Amino acid sequence: MSSTGPGLESLVDQTISVITNDGRNIVGILKGFDQATNIILDESHERVYSTKEGVQQLVLGLYIIRGDNISIVGELDEELDSHLDLSNLRAHPLKPVIH
Repeated sequence: MSSTGPGLESLVDQTISVITNDGRNIVGILKGFDQATNIILDESHERVYSTKEGVQQLVLGLYIIRGDNISIVGELDEELDSHLDLSNLRAHPLKPVIH
């Protein structure tokens, strides 16, 4: 690993949430990253939002996201997240990010 991106080093082995340029929300444990901000997530899943039904969680497992497809990386408050009832949560899907 190289020192890239402000603060990614401090998030290794922590649960993070990644928003991709195409509007996907992927949650997993940050295992590593490189100078191009390609990141490796373990125990990951994609959260698919809908206005008609609860949040679907698609299991991805070990997953790599290319740095040029990442819009936002955020630390996830695991305690707060564990109390969310995703099956009752309704939200519009995210739109793709236009640069």
